[in-house]
Amino acid sequence: MDKFIINGPCPLNGEVTISGAKNAAVAVLPAALIINGISRIENVPDIKDVKVLLEILGKLGAKITKEDANTVICDTREISCWTAPYELVKSMRASYYLLGALIARFGKAEVSLPGGCDFGFRPIDQHIKGFEAMGASVEIEHGIVKVDASKLTGAQIYLDVVSVGATINLMLAAVKANGQTTIENAAKEPHVVDVANFLNAMGANIRGAGTDVIKIKGVDHLKGGGTHSIIPDMIEAGTFMIAAAATQGDVIVKNVIPKHMESLTAKLIEMGVTVQEDEDFIRILGRNKIRNVNIMTLPYPGFPTDLHPQATVLLSLAEGVSTITEGVWDSRFQYVDELKRMGARIKVEGRIAVIDGGNQLSGAPVKATDLRAGAAMVLAGLISKGRTEVLNIKYIDRGYEDFVQKLNILGADISRVPCED
Repeated sequence: MDKFIINGPCPLNGEVTISGAKNAAVAVLPAALIINGISRIENVPDIKDVKVLLEILGKLGAKITKEDANTVICDTREISCWTAPYELVKSMRASYYLLGALIARFGKAEVSLPGGCDFGFRPIDQHIKGFEAMGASVEIEHGIVKVDASKLTGAQIYLDVVSVGATINLMLAAVKANGQTTIENAAKEPHVVDVANFLNAMGANIRGAGTDVIKIKGVDHLKGGGTHSIIPDMIEAGTFMIAAAATQGDVIVKNVIPKHMESLTAKLIEMGVTVQEDEDFIRILGRNKIRNVNIMTLPYPGFPTDLHPQATVLLSLAEGVSTITEGVWDSRFQYVDELKRMGARIKVEGRIAVIDGGNQLSGAPVKATDLRAGAAMVLAGLISKGRTEVLNIKYIDRGYEDFVQKLNILGADISRVPCED
């Protein structure tokens, strides 16, 4: 097992190119199972979650070929298996997308409940509610979700909470159902749109993705032979934008869709950060002192929950008191104790982190408690005085491609080394 060593503080300067979106890739790849043919998917991030998912697809019978590090050819013509056991899915949460895809392909599925990051309960009740509304029979036995959907019929589905996972999973299941399925209170995230675009290019009939009402007219089959490029990763982009601001750097973040970053951009400007935008890049100049602000995470287009821990690091620099209210997950504050080890003054009251900023952080041994918390520990190391060790970096590997290399190109002093026994 490895760890990161960071010597700080160090400003970041230069250009960084953002990879394909993790959250889109881990949904588009399962969607390829629905197609009885070949799909070519570009801009796929070379990260742990994708590697695990490609292994799962291979075990299900797909023939996976990589043209290069970021281009995947997926041939699903010989798939005959509709079960994904725990041994395969235990390490990633997005494995639940296999349910919707296998239901659409075979009319049945058996998938173990997913793993991944541990910050609060991750229910799939909205997924099950939607499957049952379309006529499926769902049972959960010993952690395995068993679905019989041999006669799936379009239905009107209202999600009780805005759920990206449920929105995408139901969209996958509905593409070949008889009739029209309407998903109300649907998630609007860019990767929901990306999955819909992929499916539509293969012959699906999906309208309204990116709004709170999505309508899917079932089709008989999806065709292969198409090419799809995964959208840029808005969370990776946001992580580097926050890192540039926190280190008082000057960074051009390339291969980004500025529209996707509007909630973060607005908060950075409110904090006093200079933000310059063009068609496909954003420049961050962090020369000014950070001002205290209040943030509440919300489903898109609100402030992303996946940028919450990184934003906390930035606000530890702001004079005065800032707050971050977590509006998506039940609990996402395990990282706070790690930041406090570095000297951050933070207290948690229910779903609110109260940050008394303005003090210099000091390097310390810390651990990643989940993917985005791990990124936050790295950012904290970049602004801290002295040496920081980040343990448990397996979480970071799940979602950031070439993280160390990209940071070092920008001027960071970060290395990956084996942990001592």
